[in-house]
Amino acid sequence: MTAHVALDPELAAALQQALPGPSALLDFTDMPASRTRMAARRPLLPPGEAVAVHDRLVPGPAGAPEIRLRIYRPRAVPAAQTMLPALYWIHGGGMVMGNLDGDNARLSEVVEQVGCVAVSVEYRLAPENPHPAPVEDCYAGLVWTAAQADELGIDAARLALGGASAGAGLAAATALLARDRGGPALVFQLLIYPMLDDRNLTPSSYEITDVGIWDRATNIGGWTALLGEQVGTDAVSPYAAPARARDLSRLPAAFIDVGTADLFRDEDIDYAQRLMQAGTPTELHVYPGAFHGFDGMAPGARLTVAARAARIVALRHALQG
Repeated sequence: MTAHVALDPELAAALQQALPGPSALLDFTDMPASRTRMAARRPLLPPGEAVAVHDRLVPGPAGAPEIRLRIYRPRAVPAAQTMLPALYWIHGGGMVMGNLDGDNARLSEVVEQVGCVAVSVEYRLAPENPHPAPVEDCYAGLVWTAAQADELGIDAARLALGGASAGAGLAAATALLARDRGGPALVFQLLIYPMLDDRNLTPSSYEITDVGIWDRATNIGGWTALLGEQVGTDAVSPYAAPARARDLSRLPAAFIDVGTADLFRDEDIDYAQRLMQAGTPTELHVYPGAFHGFDGMAPGARLTVAARAARIVALRHALQG
């Protein structure tokens, strides 16, 4: 990492305590073992007590296996609000890791503070399941959620989608699919430091090389796992790498945040600007000295508290008005 990319002191202290991170633990030639190592370093939290949670197996894409959805609903719902807005959520993990359990705490907080339902999708992971399997799973789960809105107690007219990191990239791609296929109407995209561009050509993608969380080498590994020999070529679909999309019009309003020490910084800022230029209402936050995944690494840090609050406010405004 070049010297001018400085870390916020609170975040730097948390990072120092947490290393080694993915850059040291990931081996893309043996992802099952890598997933086991990563899972052992991250304690999984249960859902909050104020949230009722259940899993559903639902139809996947044509010819593909069923997919698992996890549905979070506030236990205390006023009688006049039986139909709640919803956030359709896609977990992160660089396209190669992650599962439903990793976001129990995050989604419990959203459900409690926003007053909505959350539906989280377990999609197939690369490299065992390269593009388009992950995004097609995400889209199939979204279609099922919208179709079953009445059963789930969801107001289909107030349906947002979101994700973090690779999940945010998949969310952006799913929004493109929904637009282009005439799929479910969406009111909002919550894109938390999204993974959008397989080309790795931006200045920040060259600057951020040794933070130890998700750096240039691991990012190239994740994209290669998803795209194989097509990575970085003109053959890559915008439904795999949304930064490739030439037309960003007619998409739902967006919220994007990223840190200055995140290798996704420049591609995220560019995507936000292009959304604005296409007429999409877009809110962009760039946090000084924040690295990729800073909020999970340092939950009590000043920047984390600010970022989480901004996301909740934006989502509440989009879903509740």
